[in-house]
Amino acid sequence: MTKPITLQSLQECMAEGLDAGRVDDPTARRLWWAALETIQAEVLLADGEAPAGVWIAAPLPALYDPGLLETMQGWVWTPDELHWTTGQKGALLPPERFSGSTEGKTQTKPPYQRLSLLESDGLDPLLIVITAELQVALALHGKSDQRQLLMRCDPETLSTLLAMLDQRLQDQAAEEAMGLRRAMSALGRLQSSELFAQRFWPGLAERLACMAPSLTLQTLRTVDDANEEDNSKEDAADAELSLLEAITHEVRTPLATIRTLIRSLLRRKDLPAVALDRLQQIDSECTEQIDRFGLIFHAAEMQRQPPTPGGLARTDLGRMIQELSPGWQQQLQRRDISLVLDISPNLPSVLSDPGRLEPMLGGLIDRSSRSLPAGAQLLLQLRPAGARLKLHLRSQLNDRGSTSQEVESTSELGPVLSWNPSTGSLQLSQGATRRLLASLGGRLIQQRDQGLTVFFPVA
Repeated sequence: MTKPITLQSLQECMAEGLDAGRVDDPTARRLWWAALETIQAEVLLADGEAPAGVWIAAPLPALYDPGLLETMQGWVWTPDELHWTTGQKGALLPPERFSGSTEGKTQTKPPYQRLSLLESDGLDPLLIVITAELQVALALHGKSDQRQLLMRCDPETLSTLLAMLDQRLQDQAAEEAMGLRRAMSALGRLQSSELFAQRFWPGLAERLACMAPSLTLQTLRTVDDANEEDNSKEDAADAELSLLEAITHEVRTPLATIRTLIRSLLRRKDLPAVALDRLQQIDSECTEQIDRFGLIFHAAEMQRQPPTPGGLARTDLGRMIQELSPGWQQQLQRRDISLVLDISPNLPSVLSDPGRLEPMLGGLIDRSSRSLPAGAQLLLQLRPAGARLKLHLRSQLNDRGSTSQEVESTSELGPVLSWNPSTGSLQLSQGATRRLLASLGGRLIQQRDQGLTVFFPVA
């Protein structure tokens, strides 16, 4: 009797001939998210638009680019307990994520064929993408603390995987096996890209560098477990923060894809100057929003899991501000606001985390300038203050130096976000900003009409 094909057996096939993994599960999940972004960008870049193709995933739909969902046929194994319909108690994903709504009309059927996940399949994620020019399989595999990201694009492994999938579908849903065969035949001759593996891993590393440190795909829970946890206010708050983390990722992911496409165009030498200028503006705006939502994600993560103290290093704050100021000036000039720097010479280093401090400083510039009118000035001062350095941000509305009101009426939207009704903008709440700065060694003081002050300890 033939041994039943499980999704675990597919992952074991992918792992054949490879060393065991060496990372924990949270690290492996971050690798998975970065790999999804890398593969989707690669498919879109193949010929400039979303191609026809096939994708197979478990235990959740792994593809999320709208263009790919429209042009590619999908099959997804999901647990029977998962519900996608609006209003169903225990729904783990919002219906609009995969509803394919267009012009106000929402399709209740997701853009893929859904199949039942068996208990023997496990819950490790799997994705296989097949187009005429790109064929790749992706999975997480391994025991706890021996996890690894598997990526296979060699024709031999992919042929074996497709044969195993065909057998699995014949055993579980014969009509879907025929549908997959027809979809594969419609693609015609497959051309495997020998250079894909050389592009994949550097692309993965680039996306990891831009990703918040603990973005994970949470292990699935049963509906009964979720219902029990709903009875606790603490768990409800945790779920709200998890949703906020997911939303910020949903915003940053397409922006990162757009930025990747823009930067590929910027490398061309045949574009007119006006097109290059517009592309650079789009690139700057994408970067600004990616950093902004990255701070929101990190604030939500910190609210849910406070970090352990430590990990700060010597940081030349004055030099960092000088190097970052051209980008801030360009950002502010789009709103006709000028930036004035007033930095004392020969300042000592401070104790902070330079990697996380850069986007945080950009967030302070954005926070201090978002409600300013055109023609205003934003003054940044950096001065010694005993055993600390004092960073002060305040706005001026005219040449006579009149200071604007820094603190306007805002509505708190939980512990992380606040909303400014006058501008319609979301920003980090004052409490979340204070917690983020504290993790970077800074102490925030914000008073009405006096701007924003942060003290950093001298190294």
